[in-house]
Amino acid sequence: KEAVNLERALKGGERNSGHFVQGHIDDVGKIISKESDGESLRIQVEVPKDLMKYIVPKGFVAVDGTSLTVCETNLSENWFNFMLVAYTQNHVILPKKRVGSKVNIEVDILGKYVFASMEAMSKENKPTEEIDYRLGEIEHKVRNR
Repeated sequence: KEAVNLERALKGGERNSGHFVQGHIDDVGKIISKESDGESLRIQVEVPKDLMKYIVPKGFVAVDGTSLTVCETNLSENWFNFMLVAYTQNHVILPKKRVGSKVNIEVDILGKYVFASMEAMSKENKPTEEIDYRLGEIEHKVRNR
């Protein structure tokens, strides 16, 4: 039997100061390194190339159900890393995983929406000004949630 992370859902209308995690797995990654950094633990995960377009430094990714902030990415080698502070290490399953372990990956849904919108507008040959305007609208909506 393997342990899993379970978190309670946010109630509608409550303040959200974190990440949007839906619980939908986009793909599977593999832990390729773990290093102690003081009291923190740095974990590096390799993922399929097509997911890297959604993973950005300071963005979010959920790994085995734990919502995390991305530290660094490497697009040519298809990996990202994140840090677990001491408190988090004691409350999630990730520190127990070994190098080579498979992990479930959920990328940022907002990044997926932006990417899909940009892709659709580029197929319609929309001018750059319109794309900039639409991105501004999206950014405004996200900031004012």
